Amino acid sequence: VQLQASGGGLVQAGGSLRLACAASGRTFSSFVMAWFRQAPGKERESVAAISRSGGTTYYADSVKGRFTISRDNAKNTVYLQMNSLRPEDTAVYYCAADSRGGLGLRIEYAYWGQGTQVTVSS
Repeated sequence: VQLQASGGGLVQAGGSLRLACAASGRTFSSFVMAWFRQAPGKERESVAAISRSGGTTYYADSVKGRFTISRDNAKNTVYLQMNSLRPEDTAVYYCAADSRGGLGLRIEYAYWGQGTQVTVSS
């Protein structure tokens, strides 16, 4: 499966952005999907994950209550709505996919997109 992330940009603290990740190549609904991020000089960290149907979601503690992951299987797209953004949210955001269930926020996803930059100014 090929993944293409978009929607990043520069936003002021307290603002919002919506990231999108379009998938192609295989049946999207058979994949669990997730968002990760990596800030300069830091390790890649999990942000959110969603089950194949969209009925189960997982969030890192740092984004709970501010970010929402969702998916539209008809459009082969997963989204990350980011509200109340903080400077510490600045990172390259990656979407990831895997056909195995139960990964949740673990990093062992098989397929990765190219990343989209999110910069939050104070």
